[in-house]
Amino acid sequence: MSKKLLLIATGGTIASRPAEDGLTPEMTSEELLQCIPEVRSLCEIDTVQPFNLDSTNMRPQNWVELVKIIRDKYESYDGFVITHGTDTMAYAAATLYYLIQNSPKPVVLTGSQVSIYARDTDARENLRNAITYAADDDACGIHLVFDNKVICANRAQKTRTRSFNAFSSIDYPEVAVIRGGEVRYYIRESFPGPVRFYDALDSRVCVIKLIPGMAPGILDYVAEHAHAVVIESFGVGGVPYYDNDEFTEKIGHLLRNHVKVIFTTQVSHEGSDMELYRVGFRIKKKYELLEAYTMTTEAVVAKVEWALANSADDEEFRKLFLTPVGNDRL
Repeated sequence: MSKKLLLIATGGTIASRPAEDGLTPEMTSEELLQCIPEVRSLCEIDTVQPFNLDSTNMRPQNWVELVKIIRDKYESYDGFVITHGTDTMAYAAATLYYLIQNSPKPVVLTGSQVSIYARDTDARENLRNAITYAADDDACGIHLVFDNKVICANRAQKTRTRSFNAFSSIDYPEVAVIRGGEVRYYIRESFPGPVRFYDALDSRVCVIKLIPGMAPGILDYVAEHAHAVVIESFGVGGVPYYDNDEFTEKIGHLLRNHVKVIFTTQVSHEGSDMELYRVGFRIKKKYELLEAYTMTTEAVVAKVEWALANSADDEEFRKLFLTPVGNDRL
């Protein structure tokens, strides 16, 4: 029996046309489908277009809107394909991973490095592959499909700005590869349901990447304006304390003001372990800090925004962040 899918178009390079001031998303969802008419033989496809944005202009409320569309249409379709700009697609994918949990139906994000109108483009293949995966009997959960790869949504990271091989799966195997119109699985996932939807995020989160000699006073601004800060430490989890230990005291000030502090690493692969060196061990033990380990920064931001919006106090936030969702805390 043919699957029924919903294509949700949101803009991005895949839907862009050239203008005087650069590429601009203008193509509709129906126009995108017209570029790959052969997929009509794979499944039945309906379309919806909630907005048409360059992904640089995407905000958390846009992703919440996507979740509401999927929730409202969930019983009417066998799967969902979202076209999205690549620059913030990893953030979008990770956010949907936390807002749509335990889904037995596939939700797939894709896009392209070159507009679908161009001759030498990756757009047609990416969109065709995303639909192929979403229509597969064994597809489930939230994934990103790009350059023939199926990547778990919370493990995707954009690692190249121009190449068609734009996304990598960080510290987790690719779920599948698509070759010759067939899905070949490396990992057989199972999400038996029931699906659980969330529709709230708290976006008052900032990311600080440590640099040598950074003035600790920068964290005073964070204390006044953010509900949480994700700090990308050096290497496996190094945090400077210099001569007067001011940076450590500023972290304590944040925590006393109920600003959540989560440490990760600014290195893409192999994660963090703050207890390995004294420069991480001392501050983690002093404040019982939260650590992201092998999570990507995009996934950390998404989980923090989700946990903030769904917790009433510091203790509940800590419990939500530390509780594994799928494969996020290996």
